[in-house]
Amino acid sequence: MSDFRQQALDYHEFPVPGKTAVCLTKSAETSMDLALAYSPGVAEPVREIAANPDNAYRYTAKGNTVAVISNGTAILGLGNLGPLASKPVMEGKALLFKRFANIDSTDIEVKHRTPEEFINTVEAIADTFGGINLEDIKAPECFEIEKALIERCNVPVFHDDQHGTAIVTAAGMINALEIQGKKIEESIFVCMGAGAAAIACMTMLVKCGVQRENVYMLDRKGVIHTRRDDINEYKALFANNTDKRTLQDVIKGADAFLGLSGPDVLSAEDIALMAENPVVFACSNPDPEIKPEVAHEARKDLIMGTGRSDYPNQVNNVLCFPFIFRGALDVRASQINDEMKIAAVHAIAELAKEEVPASVLAAYPDVSELKFGPQYVIPKPMDPRLLQNVAKAVAQAAIDSGVAAIQSLPENYLG
Repeated sequence: MSDFRQQALDYHEFPVPGKTAVCLTKSAETSMDLALAYSPGVAEPVREIAANPDNAYRYTAKGNTVAVISNGTAILGLGNLGPLASKPVMEGKALLFKRFANIDSTDIEVKHRTPEEFINTVEAIADTFGGINLEDIKAPECFEIEKALIERCNVPVFHDDQHGTAIVTAAGMINALEIQGKKIEESIFVCMGAGAAAIACMTMLVKCGVQRENVYMLDRKGVIHTRRDDINEYKALFANNTDKRTLQDVIKGADAFLGLSGPDVLSAEDIALMAENPVVFACSNPDPEIKPEVAHEARKDLIMGTGRSDYPNQVNNVLCFPFIFRGALDVRASQINDEMKIAAVHAIAELAKEEVPASVLAAYPDVSELKFGPQYVIPKPMDPRLLQNVAKAVAQAAIDSGVAAIQSLPENYLG
């Protein structure tokens, strides 16, 4: 691990610090170039935009830009380390936007004393960009922040830790339950964790067919039930009217387990209590709620997913957020609504059922075969078809739901 740590530090430091840079898209070699780029030529697009703000999409880079914004209060699995410490993660998201969807992204780290200060800061700069990706903001403040910014901003606002995780989780869970011969509306779910990602995941799964009364969510104090008076309004959405109080109480007979909590909180004995053909997504990173080796040893009929790239069925946000923004930007969506999110869920789920091209297998030399089944319920991040399939589904959903300024996609739209 010490070698990997040094490799990671060297990667970020050399040959130049950081992971992103700015490039020019116009010539700047002659005096005429400079006259067009700045004074006096720049006055012409300024006038056009002042007359019609939509012209910013014609004459500036606004339409292909996303701001990745954080306050550093919930950095990966590292916790509240502050805005500046979050910068490598935000630069990483900018890299992923560019690599997978050719979207130019700027990372912004905000110091603030109250959520309202953060909201005001982001609102004040939002029109600079085509979209806002919120990242690594702790719960429950993240819910308040996102809700306020969606209401106040004219560009789509998306908290990836909530909705990106939820979309990919839902896509993988739908496929896993199908393979296991289970109906989503009849399945019993146990969710370990009650933060932003957990609440968003279960909310999305409910929208995809899970019955709310079939969900048992746990926080550090145990099962979230209707007689608890120490839960916030977001946890209360999943308060179950039950006498069950512990993980062992609720895991017995459960069809699916979703972990968004911490390492090694689920034991082999716990998994043994689950129903036949269970599904376990243990997504705590870097150490899952249960190690796949332990889980598979306990249950041979298991489908297992994690947040790690070195195991099958990685629940990885990069499967959706670049392509959701690609589709949203391409039709100038004013928001990323439920219809667009659900369209992304189904586009990702359906792609896993298609034959995998050789180029994807070549990107994963340790894998000899990728075929829809227990070891492959979610597409791989390097699958180039994600761009077209997900972006197109999201863009069309934006058009159909009435939040797009552009009302049709080109016939040859590729994302």
